[in-house]
Amino acid sequence: MEANADQVASGKADWQTTSIKHERIHGRIYTTSGFLDDAAADQTAGVVSSTFVQNGRILSPRANECRPGESPPSRATLKEGDLAVVLVRRVGDSALVTAEHAGCTATRSIGIIRAEPHIVRWLRIWLQTPTAKARIDEDVTAHVEPTISLDTLHRMLFPLPPTDVINAYHRAFGLIEEMTALYQETASKAVELADALHDDWAATIPPWETRPLAKVAKSKTGKGSERSLPPLPSKSTTDVIDVAAPKDLYDLPVPHVQRFRLSSPANDGEAHPPGTLLLSTRSDGAHIVVLSQPATPLRGVVAIRPGEDEDRWWLLHELRSRSSDIARLAQGQNGREISAGALKRLEVTWPDRFTRIDFHAMADPLHAAARLLVAKIATLHTLRDALLHDISAKAGVLREPTAEPEEQSTPAPAHRGPAPRRHDRR
Repeated sequence: MEANADQVASGKADWQTTSIKHERIHGRIYTTSGFLDDAAADQTAGVVSSTFVQNGRILSPRANECRPGESPPSRATLKEGDLAVVLVRRVGDSALVTAEHAGCTATRSIGIIRAEPHIVRWLRIWLQTPTAKARIDEDVTAHVEPTISLDTLHRMLFPLPPTDVINAYHRAFGLIEEMTALYQETASKAVELADALHDDWAATIPPWETRPLAKVAKSKTGKGSERSLPPLPSKSTTDVIDVAAPKDLYDLPVPHVQRFRLSSPANDGEAHPPGTLLLSTRSDGAHIVVLSQPATPLRGVVAIRPGEDEDRWWLLHELRSRSSDIARLAQGQNGREISAGALKRLEVTWPDRFTRIDFHAMADPLHAAARLLVAKIATLHTLRDALLHDISAKAGVLREPTAEPEEQSTPAPAHRGPAPRRHDRR
């Protein structure tokens, strides 16, 4: 199925339509899934669940402890080069298994695809495209949470470009992901440094006085839900405003975002100005973001505005240090219902004004750096999305092969793609 160098150089190579089912019949792909319960990943070293497959990587502290050979291998044992695909919740997300996690065991929420490196690399990219996501959404079941089966992945058609084209895309996406990870880590370290400075300054002897949050900031609970948002104008307009739902604050690497995923007409609802803190809760604690542009919070999100702008960073880090205390004030299942009324009695450490101003001067450059990096990450995401849309466009309409897979020697061509750029490496 590989195109020769002349075809690639001349731009005459075909993107051929195939499927995992077809590749399995011809022995080019092996698939399976894990069999352990997801709870095992939280209790046992060397177990990977769907929770740990994020942003193209396997992120599991406990999985780092696995050592190949410590337990008998099984069909659920990950090997270097495998593609781990999420089958539950964030369906379709995937990550290449590196040497770090080879030998770990996958839970049943993970599908395992094993094939030649160029096929596995391409599937990881293809599963992110709008075409693949739409196809997966067609088969998602949600009795309890979104779920797909391996059979869905088996039947899904996908284009298979020549190896040179795949390698070029793999390199581009790899560099985007490496830069994103670097920016995220640097931004996180900047905020962690500000956290450490706050903790040091707050731990004075004798201790600073404490005050109820209502004495140092104004708080207001958001209203409405995603379903209650009015439709946006049919014509393109800039007269819209960001809207923040509770889940938009969860799992942020830093308390800054470039844009929220939701928006509504600017004249609908109450917008809070830049510098306002938005807070939501979950069983694992409080989640906070600082607005860089106006936004409207929905129910389950509290907007907190300090009395003075110079108090913003002290208040932010004070609330971050009170994360567990804040979570205990929330109501409802998993502690997700927080209100301004519940927060107003929260006691916060409050130094004198000069100390708060000095802290602001030290923390502000750190947050400025984090915001800049968040903006750079947003640019990388835009580039990635453009590449994915371009891949979908080049693939065109994927049609079933005219013959049964057993009768085919090669998959049917679907698209004649452009040649990749050639780089003179010296």
